[in-house]
Amino acid sequence: MKKLFAASIAVLLVMALSAPSASACTNFIVTKGASANGSTMITYSADSHQLYGELYYWPATDYPVGTMMDVYEWDTHRFMGKIRQAAHTYSVVGNMNEHQLAIGETTYGGIDGMVDTTAVIDYGSLIYITLQRAKTAREAIKVMSDLVSEYGYASAGESFSVADPNEAWIFEIIGKGAGNRGAVWVARRIPDGFVSAHANQARIQTFPIATGKKNSIAITSKDFKRLFDPIVECIYAWDVVDVARAKKLFTGKDEEFSFSDTYNPITFSGARFCEVRVWSFFKSVNNDMQQWFAYASGHDLSKRMPLWIKPDRKISNYDMMNFMRDHLEGTPLDMRQDIGAGPFHSPYRWRPLEWKVSDDAKAKEYCNERAVATQQTGFVFVAESRNWLPDPIGGIFWFGVDDAATTVFNPIYCGINETPACFKQGNGDMLTYSPTSAFWLFNQVANMCYARYDMMSTDAVKVQKQLESGYIAQTAATDETAQKLYAQDEKQARAFLTKYSLNAAQNTFDNWKVLSEYLLVKYIDGNIKKEKDGKFERNPWGIPVMPSQPGYDKAWKESVVRETGDKLLVP
Repeated sequence: MKKLFAASIAVLLVMALSAPSASACTNFIVTKGASANGSTMITYSADSHQLYGELYYWPATDYPVGTMMDVYEWDTHRFMGKIRQAAHTYSVVGNMNEHQLAIGETTYGGIDGMVDTTAVIDYGSLIYITLQRAKTAREAIKVMSDLVSEYGYASAGESFSVADPNEAWIFEIIGKGAGNRGAVWVARRIPDGFVSAHANQARIQTFPIATGKKNSIAITSKDFKRLFDPIVECIYAWDVVDVARAKKLFTGKDEEFSFSDTYNPITFSGARFCEVRVWSFFKSVNNDMQQWFAYASGHDLSKRMPLWIKPDRKISNYDMMNFMRDHLEGTPLDMRQDIGAGPFHSPYRWRPLEWKVSDDAKAKEYCNERAVATQQTGFVFVAESRNWLPDPIGGIFWFGVDDAATTVFNPIYCGINETPACFKQGNGDMLTYSPTSAFWLFNQVANMCYARYDMMSTDAVKVQKQLESGYIAQTAATDETAQKLYAQDEKQARAFLTKYSLNAAQNTFDNWKVLSEYLLVKYIDGNIKKEKDGKFERNPWGIPVMPSQPGYDKAWKESVVRETGDKLLVP
């Protein structure tokens, strides 16, 4: 494998000192008091069978008064309409802007008939327009509310993670129906020292109703006077309960109102395919989560999990990367342990999630598991916001493409002014292969690993760990250099961070290309080449030695015998 580019980074540091981003996703949220270094962090996997993994970028721009902007639906690129452009927009890389504000999402759908088909703002546009217009999480909530109030909300129910260097919020929203402008929503600040998560199931249940509460406010489109009061930790649309009553979805007292139970009632699918991902994250940081396994597995929906929990330990950025690689390993739902895993213990099942043995309408229905790491991911990130550093330096957007289990999280600083060529928008698409695209390269390696997962993924993870641990180790020196440059000239600091981020991404691409070639050579045709001293072994005359042929394990052989009886018996 190619060496990490530590030497080239050292040269870059010296030079710098001398110079004058679906419909089925997962979000984890960590407050600064719960993180190992005091940063806030959110994760996001954009899981869609049609989403191409690339790194979005919008430069900071000034616009003349009266400028209009076109809005295109994120999922389909369909033209939605025009809205007023802001006088100044902030630069955005992926799902993080230059002020370290980061936003992720998961779609929960919710009650039918709530989508406003006449609206202009879809959930994807809501994210990326807000990132261009807001500096903080609270400001983002205001921008999002204003946008949907004026232009309507065109998508189904969504949960958003909204984080800045100091706070992290969960924000859940749903429309009011066709032709009914605006949306109903609730936003709750995650208490410092706690973690939260969401995965395609609305999770906010009851919340503090504003009447008589100092920490909660009901918001109209023009009433944000108390939004920025630090004591406020719950914000909601003023009509969130009224709309539910009007649609006969809720009849109780205001203080009994549960957003999730009203607009997205829990079902087996909501628990087994969605909440189980939240549970798997929670149980990785808190030893008391077994009590909610019956709920997360869909067998007891009466005991909902809490919206947030306090972790037993501090959480690092590397922890967050690995939480996104979870396949329910070590749980009763571990997909590697049944016949569906095949002979090479794959934690993957191809779609659909629910299936029947026969076409009989009365046939029993079964399911595959839906883990955090999944094959259809377009891109994945860990957004890390650090309040002790200047904004362009403090935000690191750890970005990868394709399946989180076999991707590499690359350090992309939020203050950069250019994106890496291998991640650049337009470098290929879902129907156009590009040899210089990281998305296609990482898909190539992942799909090779799926065929012989237990062995091939182990080789991929070795390179993955080498690269990620190297980038994390370089962070302190990179930050230090960037701060010295920032004290002299912010543009120099941004140029340095841009060059660093571009070099890191290219280094990843080069190493992964070598890995793809190595895997092809080592595992071709079901054989496994033998290695010695880091090289494939040859005999004294230069011919490859006989490869190993490990065959299948005992459990797989026994299952074949049970299926075939004496058909394959050697007399």
